[in-house]
Amino acid sequence: MRLLLVEDEPEMASALQSALRRHDILADHADGLDVAFDMAATSPYDAVILDRGLPDGDGLSLIAKLRRRDIRVPVIVLTARGRLPDRVAGLDGGADDYLVKPFAFEELLARIRAVMRRPEQLRQMVVRLGRLTLDLDHREARVEGMRFDLPRRELLVLEALMRRAGRMVTRETLMESVFGLADEVQSNTLDSHISRLRRKLSDAEADVVINGIRGVGYMLMERT
Repeated sequence: MRLLLVEDEPEMASALQSALRRHDILADHADGLDVAFDMAATSPYDAVILDRGLPDGDGLSLIAKLRRRDIRVPVIVLTARGRLPDRVAGLDGGADDYLVKPFAFEELLARIRAVMRRPEQLRQMVVRLGRLTLDLDHREARVEGMRFDLPRRELLVLEALMRRAGRMVTRETLMESVFGLADEVQSNTLDSHISRLRRKLSDAEADVVINGIRGVGYMLMERT
């Protein structure tokens, strides 16, 4: 799962990114409205966690701008503005949920799961390419309904590739998706994961292929 975190306090943003990563949730960070809109308009996020008191305006204006562009990503407002009129304004302004700081991380995690269980989001939690299906909710890969085992990091590689099927995914994007920003890993570790994933997809008779360009990245395509 990949989120967009819109928060102008660096320490808060870093702490949330680290906590979410421990639950296999990658959060890209934006510290203002303009950069957040550019990121949300160009990348497929599962949800947005949005502060209201940002340097360049009220976070609710981002929701309005996204909806005008027909970007229907769910938004959880996370803010210190906790008065009843603020909460009502947030929900009426298009937020899917509203959580007031200070908060318990476990509650934020539960609210993320809750918005992802809503019917529109459930459809996005299953990604398909050819006979291959990836169930992001249960973290399972299947070929024509038959489950085959993949460890956590190979599932993360597969998710990153399937979400961008038919497009080149850079090594940097894959490394960030699998290992996060804070972990120091060797670049060839990614190649090892790709090699094992290719073998397992072949053994499961998936009709997909992972093509690579040395030093650039990888692309998942349906086999013709």
